[in-house]
Amino acid sequence: MATFHVNARQVQLQHQAKSVDTARIEQAVRMILEAIGEAPDREGLVDTPARVARMYQEIFSGLHQDPRDELSARFHVEHGEVVLVRDIPFYSMCEHHLLPFFGIAHIAYLPHNHVVTGLSKLARLVDVVAKKPQVQERMTNEIADALVEALEAEGVLVVVDAEHLCMSMRGIRKPGSRTTTVATRGRYLHHPHEREEVLRLIRLGG
Repeated sequence: MATFHVNARQVQLQHQAKSVDTARIEQAVRMILEAIGEAPDREGLVDTPARVARMYQEIFSGLHQDPRDELSARFHVEHGEVVLVRDIPFYSMCEHHLLPFFGIAHIAYLPHNHVVTGLSKLARLVDVVAKKPQVQERMTNEIADALVEALEAEGVLVVVDAEHLCMSMRGIRKPGSRTTTVATRGRYLHHPHEREEVLRLIRLGG
C-alpha cells in the first residue's frame, strides 16, 4: 500500500512539472524586464528568467492538485471530539497582483464515526490550497470543503490570518495590517455554542 502511495505521488509530481511551461515563463519574464527598462542580459539578471520559472513551478504546484488527495490517509480511533491544529504557516500568491500573502491557518474538525486523518495531512492540505494564484476568502473555503468532502467531517471550522503584500508594499501601503477569514461547516455552522468553544480553543493558543 505504501509503495502505491509513493508511485502515485511521483506521477502527480510529474504531471505538475508538465503542466508548467517554464520556457514561456522565461520568455515572459524577459519581456517584463525589457518593458520596465532593464537589460535582461546584464550579469545580475541573465539567469533571472530561469530562476523565476523554477520558482513559479514550485509556488504554483498546487494548481493541478486535488487537495482532497492529501487526506487519503484515514484512521479509526476512539477519539470522537474536536481535532484542532493551530498555527499552520503558509505562503500564497494574491491572484490580483501576483504578490505574496502569508500567515497562519487554524483547522478544527469533528470526526464522523471516529474517522480521522494524520495531523501532518492537515498541513499538507493547507500547502496545496495555498500554492496557486489565490484569494484568502476562497482559500479558507477550499480548506473547509476538502475536509467535509474527504472525511465527511460532522463539523469544520477554519480560520486564516494573513498579511497581504499588495496592501503592505504598494497602493495603500499599510504594513502590518492583517486579514482574518473564517469558514464553518456542519455543526459549527448550525450550533453557535460549539463554534464558540472551538474559537476559544484557538484563542488559547495565541
